[in-house]
Amino acid sequence: MDPNTEYSISKKFRRTVWRPFIESIKRYALIQPDDHIAVCVSGGKDSMLLAKLLRLLHRRSDFPFNLTFVTMDPGFGPSVRNEIEANAKTLDFPITFFDTNIFDVVNKAERCPCYLCARMRRGHLYAHAQKIGCNKIALGHHFSDVVETILMNVLYGGTFETMMPKLRSRNYPGMELIRPLYRVHEDAILAWVKHNGLRFSACACPLAEKNAQTETVGRRQNVKELIKTLKRDNPHIEERVFQSTHRVNLETIVGYKNNGHTYNFLDNY
Repeated sequence: MDPNTEYSISKKFRRTVWRPFIESIKRYALIQPDDHIAVCVSGGKDSMLLAKLLRLLHRRSDFPFNLTFVTMDPGFGPSVRNEIEANAKTLDFPITFFDTNIFDVVNKAERCPCYLCARMRRGHLYAHAQKIGCNKIALGHHFSDVVETILMNVLYGGTFETMMPKLRSRNYPGMELIRPLYRVHEDAILAWVKHNGLRFSACACPLAEKNAQTETVGRRQNVKELIKTLKRDNPHIEERVFQSTHRVNLETIVGYKNNGHTYNFLDNY
């Protein structure tokens, strides 16, 4: 184990990584006593930091909960698996792999391979987590993912929707998804990685080059560039977008959905 990675979280990155992580846990009640959480480690920087943070929290928590670190292999080659195992060892958490044939299936898909892959990954993760006795799965989506998703939905989908900090599964009763990095900015994650001289897996998708040209990937990149431009005039623009989802005033909303039902402001005008 490299003690510098842990020390840096507690000291240099306490304000930008540790505190926002703890804020997410507390503000959205993500972890409860006796939870058994499947920490989903894809091999990238976000999930690796998530695993490290939850490992630290587990040691310091004043109430008991359990962690199992799992990595789904959708069709990795040996080099990718070896790199993930090496990084997990450096960051001091044990991982277990479980195999799927996702890449084989997605490689044959003629339409929407990214959507199909995401759906299959989520389903396999829920199923495996439930099989090993977990009641929650933890994913590495961070603050920047949340803000980008909000803007993508508004600008391209015509809806005001966000990426939730936690969700109950509809298909796996008793299972819940949590996002403990909800308040951690991607810039802080990148700074932590660079400070510690870490290297994590790049995208191992066999369609990565093709997917880089897909509509969804292109739209997300457009939103990233838009945010970068807006931050030149207002460095707090991401926080303003994020807070808007916590301050929705239904008195000024023309229409909304709740529990599958659609409502209009004229219903109570």
